[in-house]
Amino acid sequence: MKPTLQRPVAIPVSQSTAVATPIMPSVVYASQTPDELDAQYSGEIQGYTYAREGHPNADVLARRIDALEGMAGGIIVGSGMAAVSAVLMGLCESGDHVIGGNQLYGRSLRMLSEDLPRYGIETSLADTTDAQKVAEAIKPNTKLVLVEVVSNPTIRIADLDGIAEVCAQKGVLLVVDNTFTTPAALKPVEHGADIVLHSVTKLLAGHADVTLGWVCTKDPAVMERMTIYAVTHGLTGSPFDCWLAERGLATFELRYERAEKTAQRLADFLAVQPNVKMVAYPTRPDHPESARAQSLLRGKGANMVSFEMEGGRSAANAFTKTASELAFAPTLGDVGTTISHPNSSSHRNISEAERVANGITEGFFRVSVGLEDPDALIAAFDKGLKAAKDT
Repeated sequence: MKPTLQRPVAIPVSQSTAVATPIMPSVVYASQTPDELDAQYSGEIQGYTYAREGHPNADVLARRIDALEGMAGGIIVGSGMAAVSAVLMGLCESGDHVIGGNQLYGRSLRMLSEDLPRYGIETSLADTTDAQKVAEAIKPNTKLVLVEVVSNPTIRIADLDGIAEVCAQKGVLLVVDNTFTTPAALKPVEHGADIVLHSVTKLLAGHADVTLGWVCTKDPAVMERMTIYAVTHGLTGSPFDCWLAERGLATFELRYERAEKTAQRLADFLAVQPNVKMVAYPTRPDHPESARAQSLLRGKGANMVSFEMEGGRSAANAFTKTASELAFAPTLGDVGTTISHPNSSSHRNISEAERVANGITEGFFRVSVGLEDPDALIAAFDKGLKAAKDT
């Protein structure tokens, strides 16, 4: 039999449409002529070339998240921190100044304190619960301000409207990490944000089997710079992860509502336990920014609860070991409840003085509430707290 060349095979055309999005794992896409390839790269025609530069599953997922956030033209990247990198490294250059919230996620703080300065990018932190503090931190060379609407892991609420007004007056980009809040509670672009990002890994995908991020901006020129950085540095997410995340999005709002109701119950339970010193949940009246949470988040509290219990590391060990039904894992947004200990995970590389200043002690835990029966969940916490109290 005479050997033949292996040519790309066209996908069969169907008059009917697939109900579920197909997975398109191809790394490369063949064009017919150099002119056609040029036209694709110049944007004259739609097409794909190489998966690092984009692929169908990423675009389908991006458009779905765009719609949730009320934006257009976002991109999918390999993780939430890849989204942060696309913003900070894609837009900033030597001599610029960046302001971050002083209670950001630990890896974001580490990027600000260690990575950006290596490239000659000046950084500083400010209390984002007070817009005046952010205003005071702005310098002539400030490029952008990075905030979390609800801080990770301390659950403080940023003065988003005030910060947006300050940034607009100063000509500074406002970047909002909306991972904790999600568009179910808040659309940052409606409050003056210039750039919005997500760790899609978390509540949007929701099943602890995906690592992805999303980032979008209102300005096409800014979007192009972030996209070029993401493509050049290989931040693209895989087709399979994108497909899984799209599937997860189908139940996002249902999962959000169920987890939020349980989180409210859990927060109220924790607040009356004798060895619990503090509970942080946005809708509770004892939250430092409760009034702001009611107006900004429209009464939404989402699925994250933080609390501080009596005792040191031994009490923390007893709690996690005894409450064995709960996954002790440094993640959030899963269908199952997870508990995280920032001192030994996300904030382990932050100085002890900084941790203590933000209330992140050995007894501090962050809880991502899942979809379990609320009574069973509370029983597990009760068992763990009693064991911690006895140490």
